[in-house]
Amino acid sequence: MQQKEGLNEAELAALSKDDVPKFDRFVAGKYSERAQTISDFFCYGSLVAAPGLLALNPDIRGHYGQVAVLYLETMLTTSAIFTSTVGNVYRYRPFLYGTQGTARERSSKISTNSFFAGHTAHAATATFFAAKVFHDFNPDSPAQPYVWGAAAVIPAVVGYYRLEAGKHFLSDNLVGYAVGATVGVLVPQLHKTSRAKGLSVAPLQGVNVNGYSYGGLRITKQL
Repeated sequence: MQQKEGLNEAELAALSKDDVPKFDRFVAGKYSERAQTISDFFCYGSLVAAPGLLALNPDIRGHYGQVAVLYLETMLTTSAIFTSTVGNVYRYRPFLYGTQGTARERSSKISTNSFFAGHTAHAATATFFAAKVFHDFNPDSPAQPYVWGAAAVIPAVVGYYRLEAGKHFLSDNLVGYAVGATVGVLVPQLHKTSRAKGLSVAPLQGVNVNGYSYGGLRITKQL
């Protein structure tokens, strides 16, 4: 990851909402500690609840060791993509375009980590992973629509409160949601199909010679 730096007072004063794309501008200047706390609750709660609820399903319980390892791998994949992106992309958090927030918050290098929304991405990874695994183990369950519905709603709630907290713009949340949902479904599916083809899938993360971080999935084939 690159060594990013926060903004000094002059740079903060120079920020203008007019520099924000129109579709994101309505978020500029928002700040709410309450919304941040709620977003933390839903995000971190989903990270625990998703694998925990899977353990309650009789069809999954006998394979729970494998599911738990796969869940960890899926979350690490999202973390790798998020870390490599947020470490190399400068985008100022919405609250910097207002006057709220402590001096430490406003000058922190973390205040440049708006793109993309990590809370939303990780929550979506957890919930869509749980829905995908439930779907594969219980293909005929009448609960399917409710499981997928919950998987879709929870990260959307996280994204809404991250927006209200002034931590991310709408576009940051949309990208985070898309990344998380894709990884949450794709990694279990790749494992499902790769075993028959002699493939192995693992998260990949590192730093190149220029100091830029990268991340993603490593897919290898046994010969």
